[in-house]
Amino acid sequence: MATEFLLPNLGEDIDEADVLKVLIAPGDTVTLEQPVLEIETDKATLDVPSSFAGTIVEIHVAEGETIHPGQLIITIDEAGGAAPVQAAATVAETASEAPSDPSSPEPANEPAPVAAEPVEERQPAADAPAPATAAADPPPGGAEAPAAAEASASPPTAPAPPAAPPPAAGEQTAFAAPSVRKFAREVGVDIARVAGSGPGGRISEDDVKRHARSAATAPDAAPDGAAPATATPSATPLPDFSRWGEVDREPLTRFRRTVVRNMTESWTQIPHFWLHHTVDVTELEEMRQNFKERAREAGGSLTITVIMLKIVASALKANPKFNASLDTATNELVLKRYCNVGVAMDTDRGLVVPVLRNVDEKNIVELSVELTELSQRARDNELSIDDMRGGTFTLTNLGGLGTGHFTAVIHHPEVAIIGLGRAQQTPVLNDEGEWEPRLIMPITIGCDHRVIDGADGARFLNWIAEAIDQPLLLAL
Repeated sequence: MATEFLLPNLGEDIDEADVLKVLIAPGDTVTLEQPVLEIETDKATLDVPSSFAGTIVEIHVAEGETIHPGQLIITIDEAGGAAPVQAAATVAETASEAPSDPSSPEPANEPAPVAAEPVEERQPAADAPAPATAAADPPPGGAEAPAAAEASASPPTAPAPPAAPPPAAGEQTAFAAPSVRKFAREVGVDIARVAGSGPGGRISEDDVKRHARSAATAPDAAPDGAAPATATPSATPLPDFSRWGEVDREPLTRFRRTVVRNMTESWTQIPHFWLHHTVDVTELEEMRQNFKERAREAGGSLTITVIMLKIVASALKANPKFNASLDTATNELVLKRYCNVGVAMDTDRGLVVPVLRNVDEKNIVELSVELTELSQRARDNELSIDDMRGGTFTLTNLGGLGTGHFTAVIHHPEVAIIGLGRAQQTPVLNDEGEWEPRLIMPITIGCDHRVIDGADGARFLNWIAEAIDQPLLLAL
């Protein structure tokens, strides 16, 4: 019996992915949960397991193609009438949620039924603009359209049929086929703002068109999810570089497009300022040498980054304003009682920022093991989206590349980031009036000036410098 296998749900707010590899061919025999595709979402690469056992009859997708949940992937001739399994849950759990707002609670994934009909996806509540790390085709976006556009009536010549009432704020759900979602994106409509007229509030293309017409007649109307044209000018078109010589064009990968969105959002939304300092890490390095064997025996590598993680976590506890996010919608500062520190890592795909959770509750050896494992998974391209969500502060270290002082971009919606440069032996005049070599490391703190003032940043850096002077306290 020929069975159609549709792409399962990939997790909340993930409505498309790129096909990296097709792992099967027509005539191959597959088993339940055997990987059939390798796909890439905004920040994670994952396998799609088969929900059926049988023989591959036809493959309906190709490498490099962009696919959507509910889309037909392969046709399988089931062997022995094997019942389908909920492989969708496996994919959704691996992909986790799209990186929208790392500080927001992470909603549960809902496995999509494997059926011939298009899969209906659940749209999460509209959050504050998200980061890039997370960014969702991430994440990360512009200002919401005015609410008045949603409330305006349809034109008299096209009365709207009875529609399900819009969900309350914080509980928005949108049921629509992938083709309808694609159409909504093409015409600039936020699908979460459309009232569906179908059974159970299902949204059709006509509903999207009706909402677009209604929004267009509203005063100062702008496309859903976008600021008015006068508020944010469009990108300046590039000149024709081929007039001056030969050029090549290289399409951005999905991963790089996410970085572009995240960095643009962070840079345009956060008014940055930076403070520079130098710290004497001579005793810190001695402590590292004393404890590195213990960390190695536990399966970790004790680096300056690991020790600084512990120092930063302690600093965040003493300075809670740096462990917060600004909610501009409610004019509130969200102070987080947990301490999850992201560590920027360079990979062959680009920058990734996996998050170590509850850093303040772990000792240095435990952190060394966890960071070693995350680093290996980053190099092997095995990080999930969930591994890069939920951070409250970010640490980046370019000392290994020989960099001294540098300024880093804050990871929205965090409010600060610390950068470590290369430590160097420097002559220092001691209390006896004699010069002696000391290991001096440059550090820089980047701050969101909406939340943190210059004096706050200076006190934070001084706190870290004093903690570095007493490294044995960290060991205890």
